[in-house]
Amino acid sequence: MKAAIIMGSTSDLAKVEPAIEILKDWGIDVQVRCLSAHRAHKELSEFMDEVNTNGTEVVITAAGMAAALPGVVASQTVLPVIGVPLSGSVLDGMDALYSIVQMPSGIPVATVAINGAKNASWLALQIMAVKHEEIRARLQDERVKMEEAAVKANEEVSKKYE
Repeated sequence: MKAAIIMGSTSDLAKVEPAIEILKDWGIDVQVRCLSAHRAHKELSEFMDEVNTNGTEVVITAAGMAAALPGVVASQTVLPVIGVPLSGSVLDGMDALYSIVQMPSGIPVATVAINGAKNASWLALQIMAVKHEEIRARLQDERVKMEEAAVKANEEVSKKYE
């Protein structure tokens, strides 16, 4: 089970690391790269050639500002691509969000919230769960745990204010 995570700049790493950690905790082989669509386009294309042939199942891309990276990656693969718009500019990530979500027909990028790298990893796991029963079962168990935690939190709040 393999995923790739590509960010446009090393300044994005702190926002992307939670996604890397979640996938690694689930036993996913994660290839991590810092390849700007604008400044390292040749190296990005070479990496995408590798991704397209090495068993990678999903690609997470994270970029801010013009956020060309997710679209460029999606143009070079038919694998699912998840875009994470990152804050950091004067528009606080809205520029990246609009850039990623407004892809042309036929070149889609699944898009999560601004700085939503954790949800990108959860979405990647759900995509992989279509093929891998062990991921599907573990995700179902996680949902039960989330529900139990939410119910417990509700009980604690209710009791506090009765």
